[in-house]
Amino acid sequence: MKTIFITFFTLLLLSGCTQESQNKLGRSIQNWTGTNGVLDIYMGDKLVQRFIQIDKLSTATSTDGDTPRNYRYGYGYLDLNYNYKVDQGEKKLYFEISNFATPYIFYDNPGHK
Repeated sequence: MKTIFITFFTLLLLSGCTQESQNKLGRSIQNWTGTNGVLDIYMGDKLVQRFIQIDKLSTATSTDGDTPRNYRYGYGYLDLNYNYKVDQGEKKLYFEISNFATPYIFYDNPGHK
């Protein structure tokens, strides 16, 4: 009975939140639990770089913290052979990608169990 009440109360609280608030909550939970993201970067229709084991892509903000910048950044392993696994010699790197000039796709690693 207590579990049903807690579930109902949680659903009631979430239904009163705006979509943006729900998205922020979801991102907070995801930041806490972690993800196994993949970032594919393209030049035309050709894959030119892949980063794996990315926890999150962050949007850069101005020094005063009020204005979003036009790029995203994160940390991930450069997957040199595109096999979705960290192999010997593949290092964790910091990266930045433009919101406008970089064609990219960010998704969950399909090879992760």
